[in-house]
Amino acid sequence: MRLRTILLAGMGAIVLTACAKKEEVAAAPPPPPPPGAVAGSIAADRDGDGIVDGYYTADGMYHANAVPMPPPPPPPAPTGVGERG
Repeated sequence: MRLRTILLAGMGAIVLTACAKKEEVAAAPPPPPPPGAVAGSIAADRDGDGIVDGYYTADGMYHANAVPMPPPPPPPAPTGVGERG
């Protein structure tokens, strides 16, 4: 008697699983191209740090995403006020 009940419950679960809706998983959109990149290009991470370093165009040429960095400001001039030691 118990075996029949267990089999009936198992078959019911299998039948209900077949009728369940399957969720569609949406793929994440690709990351935006770096500033100055050409439309249709592919982002490239050459040093493997997870940051886009440049991009490849359709003809296979690599273009570095170099942003010119301004030089650091000079140190402040010494003031003439204070103790001499």
